[in-house]
Amino acid sequence: MKEKLEALLNTAKAELAQAASEDGVQELRVKYLGKKGEITSVMKGLGALSAEERPAIGALVNTVKAQLEDGIEATLKTVREKAKAAKLAGEKLDVTLPGRRKPLGSKHPITLVTEEIVSIFGALGFAVAEGPEIEHDFYNFEALNFPKDHPARDMQDTFFVGENVLLRTHTSPVQVRTMLKQPPPVRIIAPGTVYRCDSDATHSPMFHQVEGLLVDKGISFGDLKGILTLFTNQLFGKDIGVRLRPSFFPFTEPSAEVDIACVICRGKGCRVCKESGWLEILGAGMVDPEVYRHVGYDSELYSGFAFGMGIERIAMLKYGIADMRLLFENDLRFLKQF
Repeated sequence: MKEKLEALLNTAKAELAQAASEDGVQELRVKYLGKKGEITSVMKGLGALSAEERPAIGALVNTVKAQLEDGIEATLKTVREKAKAAKLAGEKLDVTLPGRRKPLGSKHPITLVTEEIVSIFGALGFAVAEGPEIEHDFYNFEALNFPKDHPARDMQDTFFVGENVLLRTHTSPVQVRTMLKQPPPVRIIAPGTVYRCDSDATHSPMFHQVEGLLVDKGISFGDLKGILTLFTNQLFGKDIGVRLRPSFFPFTEPSAEVDIACVICRGKGCRVCKESGWLEILGAGMVDPEVYRHVGYDSELYSGFAFGMGIERIAMLKYGIADMRLLFENDLRFLKQF
């Protein structure tokens, strides 16, 4: 029995010395110290020994078992350290290398221009108002002095989604909804998405507008011109020229188109401005009394003005963008410039 235990110990030590992985060491643990292992098998044979031999052999079994446990733990430690060293060698970090910057996103030019416009009018006391993009004909047309048979409806190619239900063609319905909810004074801007059946280099079937409305006692066309002049100077620079030309809109009277001196040639005349030296940026005018009738305002007591602009057009002029479609193609080479 003694010789068998010594041979078992020597064999186990030799196998531990050859173990190259943690799994291999654990297999040897089971082989020698498990419930069905070699040491357990020896211990089961102690009953066959004489009473004189049993104490000495039992002590030897415990000694061999303890040596095996120590050897297994020592081998595990060695194997783990070697595995860790190999892993670190394979994942070596060169701290002298420059750091890798994560790519950062930036705001879309449409968002940048919208936020700047909102900021300018916010400083003038205009609150931001919102409304639904799927709109009723009453708010989009009728309350804005577009009767069913009005020829001005042909100015806007409309997406209808049902009888008298449509995708709004401008954000002016927000003005109507606001006036129906509150009495004067009203001072709001309404930025948002609008839809029209149109698509080319300067038009998109989905685009963005900002419209404004101010209604109070004693509001004049001079107030409109002053605010729009201040706005264009803030947006394009104080030295930019501004002019108002007579125009027509069903919901304002008198109406005007607002032009700025060409941002490319500074008013001298070029291909962009068709040699005129001017670029149209928005439409405006005094609110027509017919609109007040639809919202229950007294046109004898209150007056006001409204204006509206396409954000894409403002962005194209501000950043020198030649094709509106660039704003919607999500080309990172283009967007990274902003």
